[in-house]
Amino acid sequence: MINAASPIIGDKEKKLTAEVLSSKMLASGKYVKDFEAAFAAYCGAKFAIANANGTTALHTALLTAGVKAGDKVITTPFSFIATSNSILFCGAKPIFCDIDPETFNIDPVLLEESLKKEKNVKAVIIVHLYGLPCNMDAILKLKKKYKFKLIEDACQAHGAEFKGKKVGSFGDASAFSFYATKNMTTGEGGATLTNDASSEKYARQIINHGRDGHSTFTVLGYNYRMTNIAASIGIVQLEQLEGWIKKRISNADKYNEAFKDLKFLKTPIVPLHTRHVFHQYTVRVKPKERESFMSYLKDNGVGCGVYYDCVLYNQPFYKKLGYKNGLCPQAQQAAKEVVSLPVHPSLSKADIEKVIKTVLSYKGCL
Repeated sequence: MINAASPIIGDKEKKLTAEVLSSKMLASGKYVKDFEAAFAAYCGAKFAIANANGTTALHTALLTAGVKAGDKVITTPFSFIATSNSILFCGAKPIFCDIDPETFNIDPVLLEESLKKEKNVKAVIIVHLYGLPCNMDAILKLKKKYKFKLIEDACQAHGAEFKGKKVGSFGDASAFSFYATKNMTTGEGGATLTNDASSEKYARQIINHGRDGHSTFTVLGYNYRMTNIAASIGIVQLEQLEGWIKKRISNADKYNEAFKDLKFLKTPIVPLHTRHVFHQYTVRVKPKERESFMSYLKDNGVGCGVYYDCVLYNQPFYKKLGYKNGLCPQAQQAAKEVVSLPVHPSLSKADIEKVIKTVLSYKGCL
């Protein structure tokens, strides 16, 4: 079976992790600081605050932006549930805005409609879904006009770029995940990025119980810290990230060329001035075909997945909060059609050829 995801952990990661274990300094320390500095520099941000995971990174980003109970935060419903849950953690209210069906990202035109309709919106969380940057020119124009705090959920978009600038460096704060299946990993782990010194100081308090000094606690904080063990993996992973991204893009290019004339399947687009890093290679298949197509792939040794098959406001918990079906029709349609194929850098030439051959042999192609 060709797996849909395959983390790469090599000898360098094992060696540096062994050094940490031998040092007996397992909690946050030098390796975390080194990783933070390297990741901030890579993304073009002034500060990176290492976190326990991507969800804590999102929560921390929102808190540094001043989001509090009763505030409104607009976001996309077509994402992992941590995006909107982080808003609820702050006591704020998620307002869902539909997506552009071509990119799967939040639609700037519809975002402005939401901003006009919903008064006093505190913040907007955009999601660079599957590794494709949002239209940052349009988003930043709206930020300037409507004065909201901008949070980038870049948990799937390490190294993605808009007009040569890396995502995670545009907003008031951003969040990354280093979960095992991401483009780089620390096992679990995350990072909150910001360019504001006061936000950085507050973020460091948030992730460390609200500490201001060794035994003084001045704000409500959490235990969101990253360990030296995780950071040591991240240091080595970051060194290899660019090579892995190039492989992902190359794999995606091969798929796009092979599948471009298929009638039953729509390949992902890469808008001008964007660098798509293909955390997922996501195609669209008509709803009546998706189940049979995925079963065919798996029966023939090709792993695949659906990210995501239910929009956030239709999840059972959100229904209990009063959200109604039909808020974002484009997102709901995408949830019925998306299928992600293996695109990770562990794929061999033979693996890519097998995926292509298997897709082209599907009955829907005949």
